[in-house]
This record gives sequence, structure tokens and C-alpha cells, in this order.
Amino acid sequence: MSNDQQTIGFIGLGLMGQAFTKRLATSGHRVMGFDRVPEKVGQAGAHGVIPATTAADVTTSSAIVHICVMTQKDLEAAVFGDDGIAAGASAGKILIDHSTTPVEVTKAFAERLERETGMVWVDAPISGGPPAAAAGKLAIMVGGSDDVVARVLPHLADLGDATHMGPIGSGQVTKMVNQVFVLNGFAILAEALALAEAGGVDAAKIPDALGSGYAGSAMLQKVWPRMLDRDFAPAGYLFQCMKDLDLMHDMARDLKVPIPMSSQTAALFRVMMSKGHGDLDAIALLKLYDRNEDV
Repeated sequence: MSNDQQTIGFIGLGLMGQAFTKRLATSGHRVMGFDRVPEKVGQAGAHGVIPATTAADVTTSSAIVHICVMTQKDLEAAVFGDDGIAAGASAGKILIDHSTTPVEVTKAFAERLERETGMVWVDAPISGGPPAAAAGKLAIMVGGSDDVVARVLPHLADLGDATHMGPIGSGQVTKMVNQVFVLNGFAILAEALALAEAGGVDAAKIPDALGSGYAGSAMLQKVWPRMLDRDFAPAGYLFQCMKDLDLMHDMARDLKVPIPMSSQTAALFRVMMSKGHGDLDAIALLKLYDRNEDV
């Protein structure tokens, strides 16, 4: 790896950040990373990520900086807080935000970052989870100006299939559409599995039996086997899904779009949260359907 190779920065080294940075490093990029939890920085160092002590240091050293954090509050702190991204930003640099954030917040943060520092923003939420990130097979929904997105699309190709959906905020709108499919899908799969098991069929054969019909989907093939095994170790956290369901509700309210299916799914997720299951995978929703499960 040459010393003059462009550095790629990454802020937020949780489940997704670890998979992201491992993929970038194994694809030949020089990656510098930061997380407010030092242990996560050390974990990323094991697959070649150069450790940084602040988000500002990452940004100073990088032409492109990725960020993937949990909440709007986390995003604001990482970008505009003490020693945040803005402190190391300058014209010509690009921030690629993989977080899921309200559209108007994304637009406001992007405008502020460019006005104060010259650094431009691309919203690029993702779907597929850590396994897809590690394999470079994410679905990436991109919002930003044509010229800036054209600069980052070749880079994003190392991470998955990126689609430019329109100006800033368009990626976040598309992510909400994605979550309508995915989060309702978790509830549907749980309901279907409970019915299959109660009916006495071999539930392990369902993906093969239904795969070539209208019920066939990536979720049926990838999520159903984990649900069947009651493998609730988080590939993504249930509490994150609850946050996204609340964002869907707010967007639908503002746009005056009815979302009765998603509202029912949100109620089921809220029951799981009330029982203390927020740190499990979203497929733990099956607990509500298991006859012998002490929810």
C-alpha cells in the first residue's frame, strides 16, 4: 500500500462500521477510523484500520469521510461537536452519511456543514446489514448533487449497489420506503413461521417451497432460517428498527400518507421494547408468536 494513497475516513465503528471498514480495507483502501468507544477503535484496528483520537483528525487526513451512527443526536455531535468532523473539514472534502435521519435534518446539517466549512454532504443510507457490508453487496440509496454524487459512485461500488435517487434528502426518503418493506417483512415472517410450525409442516422447507412464487424474497431466503433457529444475536438492533418506525410515522404524517400496516408493526415492536428486548435482533419479534416463549 503506497504512502500517497488517498485515505478514506470512517466515523462510527459499531456493527455496521466494523463491516464497512473491513470491506474498505480488504478492497485496498487506506482507512482511518474513530469511535467514541476506544474498544471499537481497537477492534477495527485488527482488520487494518488506522486509529484516530478524534473525528476531526479523521477528517483532516481524509478526502472522503463516511459516518454511520445511531441517532440524530449522535450525528450532530459527531459532525458539529467538539473535535467533530466540521473541525477538520474544508472545501473539496465529502461526507457520506449512512445514518438514517429525518429528511429535513439531513438537509439542514448538509447546508450548515457546507456553509461553515465548504465540505459537502451526501446522504447514503443502506440496507442489507453487516453481512452485506462485509461482502460489498449493500443496497445504497444516495441523495446529493449530480457532480458530487458522480465523484463518490465509483467509491461506493466497493460497498454495494448505489443508486442516485435525487438531491440531498432523497436517500433518506428511499430508506423509509425500504423500511416499509423490511420492517413489516419481519412481522410477516414471524406470523408465517408461527403458522407453519403450528400446522405441523417442515418449516425449514418453506423457502424452497415458496421461493419461485410471489412469496419468494431475499428476506425469505436469508431471514427465515435465522428465525427458524431462534438466532436473535443482533445483525442489527431491534431498538434501531423502532427508531426507524417512528421516523416512518413522522414522515407519513407530514406527507399525509396512511401507513396502517406499518403502524401495526410499530405497535408490535413497541411491545418488544417494553419487555426489554431492544438489544436483540429485530427477528426476535418471533417471541410474540411463540406459544412457549416467556416474552
